Amino acid sequence: MASVTDTAKAEPPVLIEAAPIERRRAGARARRRAPFSKLVLRILAVNLVAVGIVAGGVLYLDQYQRALIEERMDALAGQGTIVAAALGEIVIPADSSVPQTMDPFMARVLLQRLIDPTEIRARLYNWRGGLIVDSRMLAVGGAQVRLEILPPPDLPDPFEPWLDAIHDWFARQLTRDLPIYLEAAGQSGRDYEEVMRALAGEIAGARRRTSDGRAILSMAVPVQRFKQVVGVLLLSTGTEDMEMRVRAVRDDILWLSLGAFTVTALLSLYLAGTIARPIRHLAAGAERLTMGSGHAEIPDLSRRGDEIGDLSVALRAMTEALRQRIDEIESFAADVAHELKNPLSSLRSAVETLNRVDDKDAQAKLLDLVVQDVRRMDRLITDISAASRLDAELARSEAEAVELKPLLETLVKLHQDMRAEDGPILELIVAPPGRPLVVRGLPGRLGLVFRNLIDNAISFSPPGGRITITLARAGAEALVTVEDSGPGIPPGKIEAIFERFYSERPRGEAFGTHSGLGLSIARKIVAAHGGAISAENRIGADGAIHGARFVVRLRLAR
Repeated sequence: MASVTDTAKAEPPVLIEAAPIERRRAGARARRRAPFSKLVLRILAVNLVAVGIVAGGVLYLDQYQRALIEERMDALAGQGTIVAAALGEIVIPADSSVPQTMDPFMARVLLQRLIDPTEIRARLYNWRGGLIVDSRMLAVGGAQVRLEILPPPDLPDPFEPWLDAIHDWFARQLTRDLPIYLEAAGQSGRDYEEVMRALAGEIAGARRRTSDGRAILSMAVPVQRFKQVVGVLLLSTGTEDMEMRVRAVRDDILWLSLGAFTVTALLSLYLAGTIARPIRHLAAGAERLTMGSGHAEIPDLSRRGDEIGDLSVALRAMTEALRQRIDEIESFAADVAHELKNPLSSLRSAVETLNRVDDKDAQAKLLDLVVQDVRRMDRLITDISAASRLDAELARSEAEAVELKPLLETLVKLHQDMRAEDGPILELIVAPPGRPLVVRGLPGRLGLVFRNLIDNAISFSPPGGRITITLARAGAEALVTVEDSGPGIPPGKIEAIFERFYSERPRGEAFGTHSGLGLSIARKIVAAHGGAISAENRIGADGAIHGARFVVRLRLAR
């Protein structure tokens, strides 16, 4: 059969350090045994962080609360201005010898009529800062009774304690920069900055906080009589109602965020399960295959119909290809051992017999046999080396555009230049001539295919015979046909001739000239290029065999 003359040097083996690989495998096994994989945690983190940011941001509601406070301060200023004007007109007796003197009784009656003590505390100071009336102090039977606003009754709620703790914490954070409100036993307007500013004729407000973090708003308005400041009205109120409004909004958002958080967590776990769990199963299957566990296989997830299903299909296909490759390597190794054993046995027999033979002619024949066996082994080793490198080269090399006509013309010219006097004549036919036929592949390997076919045809053609090489287009394929005028292919051997080390040589050819790998290598190269190669006999009109025909089909490049 055809010869192989590939003299490429073998590449040095790649050394892989085993310890890091084993450590990585051990780490991968430990991650698969963990209750939550890193992928699950990452999916949870990505989905929950967004919900957490929303929930955490709205807990402050800072702008909303500030707007409520500004609104309340404006309301206090407006209400205080109206009440102060009424006080200036009513509570100062017309016959008073001192124009700054205000009637405490009339002031108390007016404040009780105009101001609700349960919402706003009103205190009236004279022009010296002395306290005249406090709306929280009632005169009952000649005694002073202080009004205190009681908190609403507690309702049994299992979530109330921790909700209160959350709101109290945020309330303290919002008021931590405010000065602390202190109320002396003997009250004086001079204890409050806003009162002193009101005595100077301006409306002034202030914000303070209690020891438990509650905010207190106060607004001081001057009480005037004929443009003269005769006292100061100080209105103060807490922010409990505003905090309740903010708390109601915050609670609604908290519950909504909690619901969204729960739904997002469940959906994230479901999503992570549909991604992480099958990936872990695929990794475990690959690990079992790596460790050589019996009939281990990659799980079949093709029914998913998504990218993980595609990954499963690809991994299973890769695994099957690796198994086929391993089987081929085992078969190739067995064939190599068998083929090398024959010349070695013949060589050993010839060498052992050589020492026992005294006849010069017999010794010469034995030495000639030794030379033939050595040449045959050298030929086998060369072809086996080329065949063993073929798969690696086909996998690593990058395909390029190859125009078939110039390639075939070069091969035909090369054989014609080296043609013996009685050798067969090669003829190249391009039918029909026109647009170039271009395929994607490795030009060197495609050239080896056609060289092997031509060498095979030459070896079987009679002296002066004709070999026809035809290049044609068949739809989206290029067809290269090599026809010889030899004895043809033996019956039932059309597929056998493509097997490794098969050799059906013409009569008269020296034994061991060919290794029987040429057609096997040609089929492997054509298959790697996505094509096909076939063989048949040329049958004439008389029914006789007129030679052999080999057809190579290759996909045309777009």
